[in-house]
Amino acid sequence: MNLFEKIFNYDMITRLENSGTLMITSLEKSWLKTMLSHPAAPHAFTPAALDKLQKVLDTETALDLSEAFTEKARSKEKHVFHPMLRTLRRVITRQGAVRITYRVKDERTFTNEMAFPYKLEYSQVKKDWYLLWFHLRHRAMMSTKLDSIEAVYDLPFSPERAAQVRFQIEKLLQKRHIHATIVVLKEYNRELSRILYAFSCFEKQVDYDEIEGTYTIQLKYLNNEAEYVLSKLRFLGKRVRVTQGEHLQKRMLESAQRALARYETPAGMESDEDTAKRNSIV
Repeated sequence: MNLFEKIFNYDMITRLENSGTLMITSLEKSWLKTMLSHPAAPHAFTPAALDKLQKVLDTETALDLSEAFTEKARSKEKHVFHPMLRTLRRVITRQGAVRITYRVKDERTFTNEMAFPYKLEYSQVKKDWYLLWFHLRHRAMMSTKLDSIEAVYDLPFSPERAAQVRFQIEKLLQKRHIHATIVVLKEYNRELSRILYAFSCFEKQVDYDEIEGTYTIQLKYLNNEAEYVLSKLRFLGKRVRVTQGEHLQKRMLESAQRALARYETPAGMESDEDTAKRNSIV
């Protein structure tokens, strides 16, 4: 390819990107057509969008996975996409309110509770979607699994009232926020991407000290997420050190002490190594 062809191709790609046009390969089209046949596809797209995609990909050939994969016994499949996601996402986007009917752990059902949906969260551990919402009657933050929500109905709500509720939510969450400072030990700077990935679901700010050559992570999380943060710190081990955050420091110290206690020599007993050292001194 000569220089003029390179310039022309670059100019064309730039114009396509600026116009919002996305170039995809025939393999990507085949993959998309195969994915549209999945049972979860009707829940992920609106009927109009799904019909349009199927018409555009009508001439494409779907991927044949029968020879590449052999399916044997498997556990019950749990789809990542939930049918209520689209509805709740639209309500959150327009900052509206709803009446919801949901179940709790003891199988009690609450009907037509006035709710202001605030955020949708996905738990990687439990593989479930959760709705974080504000209870308009009790003025409290609630978290409900989407599988426990039985019905959602629109509720008339003015923009002025929505702004007031969001202000109340921010004040409540601010009280529940905990701040911690985590320092990455210098010898593990090359693993920074792995360390940051461990805290990818939290709000954070990363600073670099050019003099010391160390990275500092300012972490912000909710009080009910402390145990999850601790699990990540234990996973990272000696790569990081908590310099600020009394609760995390105390819990990490307790964990280290309990771990060391499992390997301490019981009173009145000596290990073979201790016996050998004592005999050599004598």
